[in-house]
Amino acid sequence: MTDFVQTHPQGVIVALDQMSLYFQATLTRVWAPVGQTPVVRITPNRDHLHFYGALDVRHGREIAIPTDEETTAMTVNFLMVRLLLFPTQAILLLLDRAPWHFGPELDQLLAENDRLELVYFPPACPELNPQEHVWEQAREAIGHNHDFRQFEPLIDAFDSYLNETPFDIGFMEQYAPPILCEV
Repeated sequence: MTDFVQTHPQGVIVALDQMSLYFQATLTRVWAPVGQTPVVRITPNRDHLHFYGALDVRHGREIAIPTDEETTAMTVNFLMVRLLLFPTQAILLLLDRAPWHFGPELDQLLAENDRLELVYFPPACPELNPQEHVWEQAREAIGHNHDFRQFEPLIDAFDSYLNETPFDIGFMEQYAPPILCEV
C-alpha cells in the first residue's frame, strides 16, 4: 500500500466486499422499559438480495449496488463501474479471497486496465476489511430489529444508508504509515 500511495498520490484505495440482505429481521439487543418485552415482527419469508460494496478508505465514501448474484462476472461489472467513476486515477483494490474474486474474466479486466491493482487480505481475516465494518454499521442502523412489511422498502433503506452515509473507518490511520495519512 505504501508503494501505491507514493507512486499514485492521487490514487484511490478501496476495500471491496459483498453481503447478503435477508428480509427476515435479525435480532440484536434493544433497550425497553422495565416489564415491557420488545416485540420484533419476524417474517417466514426468506427473500434475500446481495450487495456489492466498495469503500474509499481515505475519504469514507461508499459505493454499493444490489445484485441477485455473487459471481466473477458481477465482480468484474462492479469494478468496471469503479473504473468509470474514477476515469483517470489509479485504483488499489483491497479484497478477500472469495471464489468470485478470481477467474479469467477478472484476469482479462486487470490486463486491460493498468490503473487497477489488487491486494488480497490474508485468509480468514474479515476484521481487516474495512468494508465488513460498513456492513456491520448498516445492519445495526437498518437491518436489525426492522419492522419493514415488504422487502423493497428495506432494500431501498439499506441502499440509501450505504450510498449516502460517510463512513469513518480509520483504516489509513491504523494501517498506513503516519505520513501517508496526510496525503
